[in-house]
Amino acid sequence: MKKSAFFVSMVLILAAMSLVPACARAVPAGPKGHLFIVGGGDRDEPLMKRYVELAKGFGTGRVVVFTMASSVPLEVGPELVAEFQKRGVKDVGFYQLSREQAMRADSAKILDGASAIWFAGGDQARLTAALLDTPIHARMLELYAAGCLIGGTSAGAAVMSEVMITGDEKRTKNEDELWQTVEAENVVRVRGFGFVKNAVIDQHFLVRRRQNRLISLVLENPALIGAGIDESTAILVRPDGKWEVLGESQVFVVDARKAVVTKASSNKLGGHGLALHLLLAGDVFDPVEGRAEGPSK
Repeated sequence: MKKSAFFVSMVLILAAMSLVPACARAVPAGPKGHLFIVGGGDRDEPLMKRYVELAKGFGTGRVVVFTMASSVPLEVGPELVAEFQKRGVKDVGFYQLSREQAMRADSAKILDGASAIWFAGGDQARLTAALLDTPIHARMLELYAAGCLIGGTSAGAAVMSEVMITGDEKRTKNEDELWQTVEAENVVRVRGFGFVKNAVIDQHFLVRRRQNRLISLVLENPALIGAGIDESTAILVRPDGKWEVLGESQVFVVDARKAVVTKASSNKLGGHGLALHLLLAGDVFDPVEGRAEGPSK
């Protein structure tokens, strides 16, 4: 082969090889599963029909319900089992576990064959107290990465993010005076299950006027996007990383990643250039680009 022809061949081969990793880098690998994050309240038929349809896409079709957040788990568990059975789920069971039970080496076996997981509402701190950093928690993260559907409502929504709002305020104890300010070092937060890394989730959002709470936390942690999900409404976190809004009400999104955050000596917080979105059903939010789009035509 002549040198010129050899040179041209090598250039073409190297050029083709260079395109492969470039394309691979353009779509970073992430979890293959979906997150179905409901803000609390009533769940209508279309909303839960979508959950059940997504559950069929992985595993054996089995749904595992965790009731530890509830103060009346032995009432809530059978009700949720009946709800899923009514919607066509044949294999569904609920679990009310202590931390001791969840820490057993073989505890994750209860997730064998699971297509979907559901966290009942109540107090999110009860749920993380039982499951955080247990074999069950580790297995849930593995299942989500592989394609499992993870869902929950109210407290079951709050636990989804790595930074979790507990619902408590540091400064005010009187319930009538809660969340009247936007200020630093006031929102109590702990570790959640970490299915969502780039955002913090709040629930019952518009109906309970929780804007001050979420904005305070986001201004203190501007790398996190704040997602306030109203009742009867859900964010569906898709495998492509985008958030699709489902349900009857709205999702409030506050993004301070490009904002200038300020703080007064009184601990009051300010922010210049915050991005705010109020999303309706069918809207899609891209947390990477910080951009929202309406329903596709």
